[in-house]
Amino acid sequence: MAFEALAEAAERWCARTPFQLIAAEETERRMDFYAEPGVSFYVLCPEAACGDNFHVWSESEDCLPFLQLAQDYISSCGKKTLHEILEKVFKSFRPVVPQILSFSDSPLTQICISITKLGLSFELLGLPDVDDDAFEEYNADVEEEEPEADHQQMGVSQQ
Repeated sequence: MAFEALAEAAERWCARTPFQLIAAEETERRMDFYAEPGVSFYVLCPEAACGDNFHVWSESEDCLPFLQLAQDYISSCGKKTLHEILEKVFKSFRPVVPQILSFSDSPLTQICISITKLGLSFELLGLPDVDDDAFEEYNADVEEEEPEADHQQMGVSQQ
């Protein structure tokens, strides 16, 4: 497959995940991906005529153990598509970014990811940001109620 087509497929995959395609170098046939908090990896794409497999790696030693599932998948029998490999990588990184990836299938999360990728902020859209001071002020005013210890449970005597 031509590298341009692979890069387009990667962009489509990124559109529905927290990952961004941050570099696509045709001469090296390399695509670099990144997601918060510091999760990065790259894919080396084979030439169409050479018969090699894709290669997945990371320059971050913290990310390498999570790529093992995808690497094992690539080395197993049969040709794999870029989309299949990226999906394996996506699943591999779930433990690293649970607050993002565990809810990635929800429509609200998909909207939030799209808003962020478009470079929009929630504030521009008139939506409150979770880091907004208004939330902190609201939470500061909330007092937790302590359960009263002297109440009896119904039907239980204290003899």
